[in-house]
Amino acid sequence: MRTSRFTIAMAAVGCIVALGGSALYAQAKQDKYALKSASGIPFSEWKGYEDWSVVSSARTDDVLKVIVANPTMIAAYKSGIPGNGKPFPDGSKIAKLQWSQKKSTEAPFVVDVPDAYKQAFLMQRDSKRFAKSDGWGYAVFNYDAKAGTFTADPTGVQDCGQSCHVKVKESKDSIFHPYQMR
Repeated sequence: MRTSRFTIAMAAVGCIVALGGSALYAQAKQDKYALKSASGIPFSEWKGYEDWSVVSSARTDDVLKVIVANPTMIAAYKSGIPGNGKPFPDGSKIAKLQWSQKKSTEAPFVVDVPDAYKQAFLMQRDSKRFAKSDGWGYAVFNYDAKAGTFTADPTGVQDCGQSCHVKVKESKDSIFHPYQMR
């Protein structure tokens, strides 16, 4: 009888551990698209950004960045925008995805590679909705690799994004990165 109760108790503990593990996995698979930025823009407006085409890449001392854009913006780049003096059309969306970096331990040469995912900096063109910020809406979502979750950046980047991008407003329609040669 004692062995039987012990066996049942251990089985119950195993089930609880397994369920707890499932709950943690479910938490890590958070619905990031349910979040809204500090400026009120929902992450869901960039749904599918993970599969967009690469525009460019960049590196700072702290992060590696890959810049991707939706098909509307890629088509605009290919038509000559912004170099032809025309603005990106409404519906254009771009995402700057950022990772911390580390030296590759596998490559036979010195190269920095992505480490932990850090942030998605997002912009979208809607000249009516975002008229106060030159037609561009800005949102930032930070990623916590340990927790496996995104959070809206609390700094209210709507104004910060526009104030940084105004430097290239006239020459590049507020977009720093050109579509790179393939």
